[in-house]
Amino acid sequence: MIDRLVIIPTFNEIENIEAIIKAVFNLKKEFHVLIVDDNSPDGTADKVRELQKTFPEKLFLEVRKEKAGLGTAYIHGFKWAIERKYDFIFEMDADFSHTPSDLIRLHQACVDGADLAIGSRYIKGVNVVNWPLHRVLLSYGASFYVKIITRMMVHDPTAGFICYKRRVLETIDLSAVHFVGYAFQIEMKFRAHLNKFKIVEVPIVFTDRVLGKSKMNSSIFREAIFGVVKMKWMSFFRKNKFKA
Repeated sequence: MIDRLVIIPTFNEIENIEAIIKAVFNLKKEFHVLIVDDNSPDGTADKVRELQKTFPEKLFLEVRKEKAGLGTAYIHGFKWAIERKYDFIFEMDADFSHTPSDLIRLHQACVDGADLAIGSRYIKGVNVVNWPLHRVLLSYGASFYVKIITRMMVHDPTAGFICYKRRVLETIDLSAVHFVGYAFQIEMKFRAHLNKFKIVEVPIVFTDRVLGKSKMNSSIFREAIFGVVKMKWMSFFRKNKFKA
């Protein structure tokens, strides 16, 4: 049985979905893929159903009723993966901002002892392609801000390219995870940190999407800025069981 599952949340990714799925399945190491689609009106889920005929028993689809946020999509996928006993569970974007071949490096980091392996844009300088300068500064500044507030020594706490060992997700109280946008990635790493799991950063090059539309907006950044302080404050009282 393959013990590696890549979770890819989607909303209107018809331009990327077939290519990203085939890129994962063409890797030298075998992975299963779970698409968690928020009922995309552009037909993303229909394309996945079509591809399931070509990739039976390795491509899976969960369709939610409506767009409900990145964090809840991943938690839906985490619970699905835990129930089916996958040992290595990955987060990855659909838009090729994450290079599929780096899945192998993240997996190897966990095989070598990490509980949580992060594809990091900032562990070796700034490795971002096609972002305007203001967005690079905003992202890098947010990462520095999170380190100061949380005292968590992770260079890229907002990264969304990750490999978890199953026991990390089994230990974290997924029902208590509060954030759904940009801050979701921070909260998951912070909860892993509080549980003293070993976090390793693997350097990657992040490339901004070429096709499709970015889901980033100002409300997501506000959630991160104000939510991190609240999250840290609540953790003083209930440790890893806090509700932000």
